[in-house]
Amino acid sequence: MLGKFITLEGGEGVGKSTQLKAVQAILQQSGLPVVMTREPGGTERAERIRELLLARDKEPMPPSCELLLMFAARATHLHNVIKPALQRGDWVVCDRFTDASYAYQGYGRGLPIEDIRELERIVHSDIQPDLTLLLDAPVTLGMQRAQQRSASGTQETDRFETEQLAFFERVRLGYNIRAGEHASRFRIIDASQPLDTVSQAISDVINQFVHASRDAEA
Repeated sequence: MLGKFITLEGGEGVGKSTQLKAVQAILQQSGLPVVMTREPGGTERAERIRELLLARDKEPMPPSCELLLMFAARATHLHNVIKPALQRGDWVVCDRFTDASYAYQGYGRGLPIEDIRELERIVHSDIQPDLTLLLDAPVTLGMQRAQQRSASGTQETDRFETEQLAFFERVRLGYNIRAGEHASRFRIIDASQPLDTVSQAISDVINQFVHASRDAEA
């Protein structure tokens, strides 16, 4: 069976980490080889770039610098992890991908969408996700969850999580615009629901996608 590329997207506190594990379990139970990865990150070099992007530093990071670092990490990630895995026939599940750049750097930071589209063309004009799950929840709920996670000591607040509410409202808007523009690969999941309900919705989507992929190759 040919490899497929699945991405999970969403703002802060929508529960991606939990649902990534659920997606992995479903695919493995279906007998599929799975590679789990994330952005920014996924390789040693890309993880070092991730540290630069998330660190709370005295030196301000211009939005253009942020965008270019994102795509630099993405370029090495694609070349060294994602493409080789797909060529082997593995299924790749990635925590965020280029849709995040449109949402965060485009709509969130206000950078020109045309610039992001050009970087996308340079870095991966030959590959796009086959399926994107967008975990969507009201920004106030997501931020409340993120703050609870930080207060529990399980994860330190990063540079993005210190942004104002208006920034995340723009990010959420950007994600939903992307979902409308690419409706054939996006599935929007209401992440404000109870955890079990969200997991079941994702399970339904993944199982349907696996069956459809197998039928297409039969």
